[in-house]
Amino acid sequence: MNGNPLYYSIALAVASAVMLPVPVAMLSGWSPPWIRKRQAGMRLRAYGLLCLYALMPLNGIPRIAGASGETVTACMNMGFVFPAAAAALFLFAERKDSGARAAGHTEPREG
Repeated sequence: MNGNPLYYSIALAVASAVMLPVPVAMLSGWSPPWIRKRQAGMRLRAYGLLCLYALMPLNGIPRIAGASGETVTACMNMGFVFPAAAAALFLFAERKDSGARAAGHTEPREG
């Protein structure tokens, strides 16, 4: 069930290099050019992306560590929570953006 730990280590390193910089930068105040007009829900979007990233270590680390099949299965099952949380955060971010547009707010708001 665990497979080769080297493959999981490489996948975790690549996922960390690809998925972590943008949400961390968004939390520190930077916004990607394609979302600059939707600033109200920026922090919620960053947390949603971090929820999606959380799947990688949750599934990879037990396999790299050579955990038992029950532990790997339990971590995989816990992983169903994170996409649902990410979807909820993305929906809340969109609602916050639409509320800000309706209220006429143009400056970035923390969120």
